[in-house]
Amino acid sequence: MTTATAPKTPPAPATPAELAAAHGLTLSGARPTLPRYIAELWGRRHFVTAYATARMQATYSTAKLGQVWHLVTPLLNATVYYFIFGIVMRASHGVPDYVPFLITGVFVWDFIGSSINAGTRAVHSNLGLVRALHFPRASLPISTVIQLFQQLLVTMGALVILLLAFGQAPALSWFLAVPALLLTAFFAAGCAMVLARIGSKSPDVSQLMPFILRTWMYSSGVMWSIDSMLKTDHLPHWVSMLLGLNPAAVYIDLMRFALIDSFQAHSLPHHVWPIAIGWALLAGVGGFIYFWKAEEEYGRG
Repeated sequence: MTTATAPKTPPAPATPAELAAAHGLTLSGARPTLPRYIAELWGRRHFVTAYATARMQATYSTAKLGQVWHLVTPLLNATVYYFIFGIVMRASHGVPDYVPFLITGVFVWDFIGSSINAGTRAVHSNLGLVRALHFPRASLPISTVIQLFQQLLVTMGALVILLLAFGQAPALSWFLAVPALLLTAFFAAGCAMVLARIGSKSPDVSQLMPFILRTWMYSSGVMWSIDSMLKTDHLPHWVSMLLGLNPAAVYIDLMRFALIDSFQAHSLPHHVWPIAIGWALLAGVGGFIYFWKAEEEYGRG
């Protein structure tokens, strides 16, 4: 005698999410994991450097002097600052080798300030590229900093010639300029990525940055000696501490210490190299993670 069995209940239809997961489909534009994001960025390193180089070559392509403006612009800035601060405001008093002191400060600050200012527009000004192609968006602010770093290396060649012309002799300390420049670039790239994320959501930030950067420049000892001021003026302790820990001032003074004979170690803050490394790691690593956190949001809205 056979017994009837109840028909099997058909399985419930899978949800679209389950079907996508079963077939290895992922959300378009989803943020990858941090290790995968770094790997993707590294895989496009040739694009990043080529894009940066092409932008540098195109910067003054319509000007008659062309790439010479990469050298002329910071030199003109230094000339103006020398007249205003060195002669009119007498900031050169008590500062040995003031012209090398000033030129070094202007060149390094020009890189830091330009990197941060350009970073605010790195994503927003490339929305067409962001919306059309899939690539790590961090490529944009990083390529901007690489472009400006390439310009800085060109101006460093001119700086060496100027230093020699003003009586600075080559020394082993000049090799310290290499780690100082790399730390400066790492710091600038981190700041550029932070401002790139902010600028992608609030484009008006790019209009405020010149005023913020100008204030930062005047407090970074580009045209005057922070060490001399701290010795002669009785400032509150917290002001002295902020001036000493100012990252732009730290990197500028490290370059001066490396390249200028009369700029001695006593003019630097205590533990200056750990401070410089700390700022570079905080801005570079922190800025990269902060930018990556909003990877899927760039180009929307």
